[in-house]
Amino acid sequence: MSDAIKHECGISLIRLLKPLDYYKEKYGSIFYGVNKMYLMMEKQHNRGQDGAGFASIKLDMSPGERYMSRVRSVESQPIQDIFAQINDRINTALKENPEYIGNTELQKRKIPYIGEVLLGHVRYGTFGKNSIESVHPFLRQNNWMHRNLIVAGNFNMTNVDELFDNLIQLGQHPKEMADTVTVIKF
Repeated sequence: MSDAIKHECGISLIRLLKPLDYYKEKYGSIFYGVNKMYLMMEKQHNRGQDGAGFASIKLDMSPGERYMSRVRSVESQPIQDIFAQINDRINTALKENPEYIGNTELQKRKIPYIGEVLLGHVRYGTFGKNSIESVHPFLRQNNWMHRNLIVAGNFNMTNVDELFDNLIQLGQHPKEMADTVTVIKF
């Protein structure tokens, strides 16, 4: 049995099971996942007002094409801020490239944040500074596709010192002693 939910971060995950064309036909937009993530994060607004983050993964992308996107904010209205950034990026891409309009495949391949796996996080700061570096999701990128990692959590680790020392003994040089940085490095 887990502890009762109190004041902790909020996490949302969406995995779209059908191709983006399906959502365009059924709901009129391939932005279905992004729109649902906005609603889910707004419902968790009270679970974290110190920051918010959003990440997306595009499945079945060719080498050389970006397949992970992330945006984070510590503004006073972080959820609205990240979705304003997402909408601005999408609208700019559509305005600069009119050939993307109506072409689901081009939109998926060329516009960030449109993907099949979406992760949202609202931060309630219980540890660390209230800075962008403390806002999830954290991203660890690698040229090996299977070694990329996006992490958002709702935890405080108690053995960070021990794990930090283990990383140093392995020859790593962690950028800071923090629970999420430690988790990502292992």
